[in-house]
Amino acid sequence: MERFLIKVCGRVQGVGFRYFAQYTASTYNITGLVKNCDDGTVRMEVQGEIKVINEFLSQIRKGNRFVRVEEMAIKKISIVDNERGFKIK
Repeated sequence: MERFLIKVCGRVQGVGFRYFAQYTASTYNITGLVKNCDDGTVRMEVQGEIKVINEFLSQIRKGNRFVRVEEMAIKKISIVDNERGFKIK
């Protein structure tokens, strides 16, 4: 089990990115959260098995017809015990 803090840059606010991330996380059984930041980026915390997280991030990088991810900064952080679901903040 791993947990990562991810800063996502690009066309990620005002285009449904947080809902896209939540839906995608639910299909991979990933827990965590996603939140808009004041600087126009989006912050995610994702937790799960590393292989599954990599598959999730691949889908996030692809985006959809509204979302365009230009860059992701990824940092390993401490696991949150007993976390359930993937929340939009």
